Amino acid sequence: MSEIFDVIIIGGGTAGLAALREVKKRTHNFALINDGPWGTVCARVGCMPSKLLIEAANAFHHRSTFEEFGIRGAGLLTLDITAVLRRVRRLRDDFVASTLKTTDALGKRAISGRARLLGVDRLEVNGRELRARKIIIATGSRPVVPARWRTLGKQLLTTDTLFEQESLPSRMAVIGLGPIGVEMAQALSRLGVEVMAFGENNTIAGLSDPQINAVARELLEREFPLYLGEKADLDAVDEGVRVRSGATEVVVDRVLVALGRRPNISGIGLETLGVELNGQGLPPVDPHTMQVADLPVFMAGDANQQIPLLHEAADGGHIAGINATRPAPVYFTRRTPLAIVFADPGIATVGSGFQSLNGKKILSGEVRFEHQGRARIGQRNKGIMRLYAEPESGRLLGAEMCAPAGEHMAHLLALAIDRSLTVRDMLRLPFYHPVLEEGLRTALRDLAAQLPPCGESDLAACDAFNADALD
Repeated sequence: MSEIFDVIIIGGGTAGLAALREVKKRTHNFALINDGPWGTVCARVGCMPSKLLIEAANAFHHRSTFEEFGIRGAGLLTLDITAVLRRVRRLRDDFVASTLKTTDALGKRAISGRARLLGVDRLEVNGRELRARKIIIATGSRPVVPARWRTLGKQLLTTDTLFEQESLPSRMAVIGLGPIGVEMAQALSRLGVEVMAFGENNTIAGLSDPQINAVARELLEREFPLYLGEKADLDAVDEGVRVRSGATEVVVDRVLVALGRRPNISGIGLETLGVELNGQGLPPVDPHTMQVADLPVFMAGDANQQIPLLHEAADGGHIAGINATRPAPVYFTRRTPLAIVFADPGIATVGSGFQSLNGKKILSGEVRFEHQGRARIGQRNKGIMRLYAEPESGRLLGAEMCAPAGEHMAHLLALAIDRSLTVRDMLRLPFYHPVLEEGLRTALRDLAAQLPPCGESDLAACDAFNADALD
């Protein structure tokens, strides 16, 4: 195997594998280096096992709707939490195995070890110095855990360790109410754990629209208490772990820390690149080329701390893989922003969120789902959606929501925003009856009422019946 490679990729996660896919199309003279377990964070400890836990929690929680549907005996249902967690790990292992097929086939070109940069064209791994014409850094991230909390040992969990548990304790605190914290707090509560959730900010789940945030908070507080606006601190006591936050003090058996993730850049030698690093120790990275400054080095995925989402990491790896095999980098237009939190109701931000539009002249349209027909039929009638549009053109700019089927409506809106569709364009689309998307149509009609009227022969002007059964 050559010691001078066309490309060396550091990191075998989502971004690294996406880069590998493109590099392999253009050269066979490459190496992939990975420190720690292979199989991607998403498959091992992220997206996939968390959704397995959420699905089990929601399935059990649905028993609370049975009586209204006329289904009796819900009180006799029990939960085998050991079996739940065993299924999480079994399917998780299947997902990991599917990702390992790519790297297992690489033979000696897949190197297990910790790489350290020695410059823009060379690095050291396992005592060997390797040279490369281009280097891609895709080292991923790890959970943020304050140093003083690590003394709690097994009483402290992160998503790296939660899914390895054989059972769950009676009482848990969740520290951090970003997307991961909200998802896991609700899932654990629905699995019968007494959950207390703490967030330093008054907003949750990445929301910035005060009205959406207020509804999301109120709905979650029906299931477990939220303590927001104060930092939490932890210390061990005889009964478990004491959590203090402002005037609140509780004792729990274990704590799940969900304070976000930190790039895995410690000790990898970024200072040898010869460019200025920011306060987080990161070099400048162009999000449209993934190039570090003007160097033959590219940085993709969670490692660059730009947008820590799987589809964004995959795109970043794709861009880096192509540009690392070209004489000059290509500029890529990035996708419409889309972030989804798998809570119930689903929480999502699409395009430009409320905060990014704050101070700009926009129109907003709203729907609440308490009386929406299909939502009532399915006992899913809770939540809110708000859409934002340009006042002159009616072009859709973004949306925030805490709404039933939010993950699906968010995708529809992302398509509309990507295609620069207007409110009228959307209202010309067919909306079948009865579907939850009729709620989206209500928000669009709310926006349309604030725009100049369209022509009489335009079906975008087809108005509401103002009847729950029909709208």
